[in-house]
Amino acid sequence: MEHNAALIRLAHGVPGALYRPRGEARAGIAVLVMHSDADYLSFSAGDELSARGYHVLCANVAEKNAGLDRKLVDVSHAIRFLRSFPGIEKVILLGHSGGGTLLSAYQNLAENGAKAFAGPEKLVKCSTTLDGLPPADGLMLLDSNWGNGAMRLLSLDPAVVSEDGGVRIDASLDLFNPANGFSPDGSTYPDEFIRAFQHEQGVRNNRLIDEALRRLRLIESGSGRYADDEPFIVPGAAHGFRNNKLYPQDTRLMSRSREARDLLRADGSLSREVIRCVRPPQNDRSYTASYHSGALATTVRTFLDSYAVRTTDAYGYDESSLRGVDWSSSYNTAVGNVRGIAAPLLVMGMTAGWEFAAAETIFESATSEDRTLAFIEGANHQFKPMTALEDHPGQFGDTMRSTYDFVDRWIQERPGICA
Repeated sequence: MEHNAALIRLAHGVPGALYRPRGEARAGIAVLVMHSDADYLSFSAGDELSARGYHVLCANVAEKNAGLDRKLVDVSHAIRFLRSFPGIEKVILLGHSGGGTLLSAYQNLAENGAKAFAGPEKLVKCSTTLDGLPPADGLMLLDSNWGNGAMRLLSLDPAVVSEDGGVRIDASLDLFNPANGFSPDGSTYPDEFIRAFQHEQGVRNNRLIDEALRRLRLIESGSGRYADDEPFIVPGAAHGFRNNKLYPQDTRLMSRSREARDLLRADGSLSREVIRCVRPPQNDRSYTASYHSGALATTVRTFLDSYAVRTTDAYGYDESSLRGVDWSSSYNTAVGNVRGIAAPLLVMGMTAGWEFAAAETIFESATSEDRTLAFIEGANHQFKPMTALEDHPGQFGDTMRSTYDFVDRWIQERPGICA
């Protein structure tokens, strides 16, 4: 963390690091960076954007295991702090990875009120106490994932035989079984296995949601195991990247954009082309049998508001399309949330990152009249160059600088922000 950052404590125990502008200040503009559960006080945007003249507040949620509604309140405390800070007139949200879930949900809620998350299509409804939150002036989703619910879905192991534990596995659905096409150097699964794996993943997903809803009804009727909430443990469903399944092992999947998009190259030029993902194969071992590393240990209520999204019979994905996800069923997905956001929206994807394909899906779902999509050639999930994949040294250039230079230009070109 740079010397220009001051550790602060916001309302209700929300921790933050405030980075003050270095050099020529971008008058009146602050950027708020938050993640849904990780520590982001020293995230790269603090140093990089403060060096470009912005106030940057990198904040954490007060309790990473809390439900989404509580975390949305934490965002509001950070927004209110910046709105009251001397000289700050505009606030822009920056969501990276799982931060896309939190900050897209916040902006949709702040623009539209709790009614946006209270329709009959929602698995659970947002609390009406969340009405009246202050919106931001723009939203930037930098290598955001599809949403925490979708990432839990993409991490779900359909080979689990019983919800009682992760030790018993159906060998025919085990993606780490060489007989099914697995190789630690990169897997090539047969089409039949891919279809079966994805089908059963969707079936298990909806079965878990139905069980959580059943237990929620018991809790609310006074017949639950506890009066307020209950433990909900799902084997083979931890949603951190090392638990993502199928597409990290078989890099043919989610490997290109559907349409020609803007690609920012090392020399600063933009080309318009079908974007190719260059990530290497990853996740060469299973953690399903491990409680600490492979299970999602949460509660009934938090599972439903933070990690659940419905799938249809069409669920599956190929090299360019993720289909059959009911994005409207939850407010824990960036793809669903951007449908309700009118503020200017910047979406960026990193071509060497594992969440590369989410950017195009989020952008296509967005309804803001002012929306931008761009990809950074050769950057990994943390915006650094994937030098091991370069054909020659320096091929991808300084991808960190390219990312934040593009962010800076995007902000400066928004008349509603830099009026």
